[in-house]
Amino acid sequence: MVAQQTPTYVIVPGLRGHVEDHWQTILAGQLQNSVIVPQVEGDPIQLDARLALLESVVAAQEAPVILVAHSAGVPTTVFWAAQTKLPVAGALLATPPDLTQEMHAPHPTLEQLSDAGWGPVPMDTLPWPSIVVSSTNDPLASTETVAEYAQSWGSTLVEGGEVGHLNPASGYGPWPRAVELLAQLQTLIGMDATVQTKDA
Repeated sequence: MVAQQTPTYVIVPGLRGHVEDHWQTILAGQLQNSVIVPQVEGDPIQLDARLALLESVVAAQEAPVILVAHSAGVPTTVFWAAQTKLPVAGALLATPPDLTQEMHAPHPTLEQLSDAGWGPVPMDTLPWPSIVVSSTNDPLASTETVAEYAQSWGSTLVEGGEVGHLNPASGYGPWPRAVELLAQLQTLIGMDATVQTKDA
């Protein structure tokens, strides 16, 4: 059972970082306690730099941390989980990409990702409860791949429907279901299911 404190939600963006009309940015503005992991200075795909930023942001928090990751933020979180000793209460992992398949421009190529330190995504069980959200029409990963991730990570798999890659190009923008899934995650963790928002 996790202590009944209001958690801090640490938002782990994809490679584009902080995007004003992205659901993660909108969600961060709605939550009472949230912090967005900043963009890497220089080349945003450098994995080691992304891991170091996530480590520093989580280390600075006093309340229980819930990670909210999307796209490349998901494998960033999983790579980080394999090496950190910092405590985390749980994670919401939305539409992870398949890093074994070539992605269309402007996404980096597999060669660029490899050069930036992205190897095979760790498939070990995550050390904390998590929910993985899949999309039935995500151009960056099949539902089968995402289901395999969820099973390997010990995550609860939630089918998000036809939400594309769950980004502004797919119409998101606001994603109200994020708050519902955070409440579900908090129940899995053993926290109060109430998600504290600024308008509550």
